Amino acid sequence: MTKLFITGATGYIGGDVLYAIAHAFPDLEITALVRNSDKGAKVAAQYPKIRLVYGDLDSTDVITKASAEADVVVNTANVDHEASARAIVAGLAQKKEGEKGWLIHTSGTGILCYADYERKSYGAKNEKVFDDWDGIGEVLNIPDAALHRPVDKIVLAASHQYPGKISTAIICPPTIYGPGRGPDRTKSIQANLMARATLVRKKGFHVEGGENKWTQVHIQDLSNVYISLLTEALTAGGGKATWNDEGYYFAEAGEFVWGDLAKEIAKAAKDKGYIETSEVDAISTEEADKLVELGSYLWGVNSRCRSIRANKLFGWKPTQKSLFDLVPEIVDVEARDLGITKGHAAKAAGAV
Repeated sequence: MTKLFITGATGYIGGDVLYAIAHAFPDLEITALVRNSDKGAKVAAQYPKIRLVYGDLDSTDVITKASAEADVVVNTANVDHEASARAIVAGLAQKKEGEKGWLIHTSGTGILCYADYERKSYGAKNEKVFDDWDGIGEVLNIPDAALHRPVDKIVLAASHQYPGKISTAIICPPTIYGPGRGPDRTKSIQANLMARATLVRKKGFHVEGGENKWTQVHIQDLSNVYISLLTEALTAGGGKATWNDEGYYFAEAGEFVWGDLAKEIAKAAKDKGYIETSEVDAISTEEADKLVELGSYLWGVNSRCRSIRANKLFGWKPTQKSLFDLVPEIVDVEARDLGITKGHAAKAAGAV
């Protein structure tokens, strides 16, 4: 039976990816890394057949052993944790002669923001757009100082260090949104944090001019990229997918402007009666960082890319609603978590 090891199973991305994998491949023997018994109980409640191993990302012996026993490793945990990435590679490298292990690693398009960050450009549009097909060489040679780059390099080096034993793919998502289907964490970061901060400060905002752009992807559309790559990994010779130096996959469903999203969030919050105005402020990077750690980076720089590879190779196309379509739901979720609204159960029970 084919064996798969997944990290980050109780996280937002990992939880939804695990859901997609478990339903698409019911015969896979899945092992999940969980931090403690509480996390393990949440996974076991949803997936009683999944084997659990306990440890955190610094539990390198545990990770190496689980990776060595797996045919495929799906790494969706902390994208900047170098020790765990090395441990996964070390485990897959233990394959016997003639056997191969597959690593599907999660990065993020925050890696594309390095130019804005270096020149301290916030809230301004940057015309640079990366792509994962004709521009793959540029993507693979992003400066080492870029966010996520150190772990990307570990993954990209694996097939060169252990030729014939390890094949890798990196999935690089942008701003993710939509309710996750996993056992624990079910909401994303960037847009949700902006909605939350808007409710707390009782007014919308964008960083500086608010003209900076990112791309977006619904969590379920993103999980379908993992399913496609896993399908190809389980096909002779790696199937239709490209791997290793050509195994870098952006996953996006179009661009948006952060200033426009800020206005949409403020409008939804005002329409629902959570705040009194739909006006938005232009705030400084310092103010953004006070609202949320690295808020100036999350909301103030550009991350622009085109996901050509997944579409060309296995016909991946996003089908879910857009980020803007789900803004009212995001605002409701954050309002409820802040205690501004009553939960659905309380309303149904007629609580006052």
